[in-house]
Amino acid sequence: MVPVAGMAWVDYAIVAVYLIGIVSLGLYLARRHSSTEDFFLASRGTTWPVIGLALLASNISSTTLIGLAGAAYGTGISVYNYEWMAAAVLVFFCVFFLPFLLRSKVYTLPEFLERRYSGLARTYFSGLTLFLNLVVDTASALYGGALLFKLLLPDVPLWEIVIVLAVSAGIYTIAGGLRAVIYTETIQAVLLLTASCVIAVRTFLKAGGWDAVMGAVDPAKLSLIRPLSDAAVPWPGLLTGVPLLGFYFWCTNQFMVQRVLSAKDENHGRWGSLFAGALKLPVLFLMVLPGTAAILLYPNLKSPDLVFPTLLFGLLPAGLVGLAVAGFMSALMSSIASTFNSASTLFTMDFVRRWRPEMQGAALVRVGRMATLAMAVAAMAWAPQIEHFGSLWKYLQVVIAYTVPPVMALYLVGIFWRRANAAGAAACIAAGVLGGAALFVANTVLDVVSIHFLYVAPLLFVLCAIVLVLVSLATAPDAAEKSAGLVWTPAFFREESVRLAHEPFWRNYRVLAGLLLAATAIIVYTFR
Repeated sequence: MVPVAGMAWVDYAIVAVYLIGIVSLGLYLARRHSSTEDFFLASRGTTWPVIGLALLASNISSTTLIGLAGAAYGTGISVYNYEWMAAAVLVFFCVFFLPFLLRSKVYTLPEFLERRYSGLARTYFSGLTLFLNLVVDTASALYGGALLFKLLLPDVPLWEIVIVLAVSAGIYTIAGGLRAVIYTETIQAVLLLTASCVIAVRTFLKAGGWDAVMGAVDPAKLSLIRPLSDAAVPWPGLLTGVPLLGFYFWCTNQFMVQRVLSAKDENHGRWGSLFAGALKLPVLFLMVLPGTAAILLYPNLKSPDLVFPTLLFGLLPAGLVGLAVAGFMSALMSSIASTFNSASTLFTMDFVRRWRPEMQGAALVRVGRMATLAMAVAAMAWAPQIEHFGSLWKYLQVVIAYTVPPVMALYLVGIFWRRANAAGAAACIAAGVLGGAALFVANTVLDVVSIHFLYVAPLLFVLCAIVLVLVSLATAPDAAEKSAGLVWTPAFFREESVRLAHEPFWRNYRVLAGLLLAATAIIVYTFR
């Protein structure tokens, strides 16, 4: 491993000021939390710039910073396909799903499934999301953060670093709920983008500039559209698996969509989502390509997961190291706080309130705080185990690919097909669980087949969708009012068209969505 420079006193001072400032801000914002709507959804009054920046901060965790740079170093920039696809998925979300989600006034995404199908669908998805929040989102963010701080504190056990990081992020989350989380995320997103710019510029300057990097690196590692034989993102997986995983993450994952659920109105929800999609496009230049440039600077790193920490400590001078570490901690704390808050919302609203409907207000808030604490303890216990899974990025994607396809089928079929019913949903869940378990054992444990994880997700999705449709057709339909206001129809499209005809173009979300897709297409074509 390449030795890294330590932190000077000014760097420690910058990090200390950041930690004190962000925790103080979170506690200040935590003063109002009297109602469940305020604690879990920030009183449904969030505006679009805050939503967009909060979505970015929740998404760009320490896991992402380490994973993107490491994947670009090891296999090439094809990892960016997950990032630009987010823009396309968010356009889909704004057009087809967001209005029904906000009009339903739900607290959680599983609650939407109960209204559309049944309590079983809600319980299954809520339990699955809690599981993924623990073993994927929170634990991997803690592990990714601990990897970096291990370079600063090599003699401190990994589990001790994990505990300190979790406690730091959990203080204001437990105190203030989503209001504290979402507004601290806004500040953290700005700091994260600033720090990423600094690291990217310094990396390219050290490597000889843009032209030097583009000329020296293997062209295959600078291509987004990869051949069928590519081990990371083969092109059929880009067309099938990546969009499905993106739909789960951006459209149905509680810890992301909870920010949109807090929107002031549909317009702010849409503008904020599209703003987040626009903020994902520069990730190629700020977080992915620096990992590619690192091939020229540090060609013999022991692990791709060491790329980001090595760039940070190896290239930046005193002062800028502190800024970059503060940016890294921003990504880490915002992601952890997001998952803590979403997990407490899921547990409180999808389980406790259903078991104890008489509980209201302050009592539910107390339960939410206890759930946050329990989530923190569980994540701290699991995070050190991730080092046994190899690549951090692969760990994230593989776990999701085997678990979320039945939920994707429930949402995507249910949004567009009114006939999908509760019986079909139950069969879909059973098929997804059994099929996912069987494929996981065959593909990873027994090694009797070899299927890329980007093919696993669409295969399981097709299986679940077929079962959902066939069982729904074979059983009695649900009452018509069950799906009222929860299914997209051509009539809704026409009504929206009439409304938008009177909006100036800069407020028309369809125009903004078109511009976002055009910008995305230009980047993909340039690096095809």
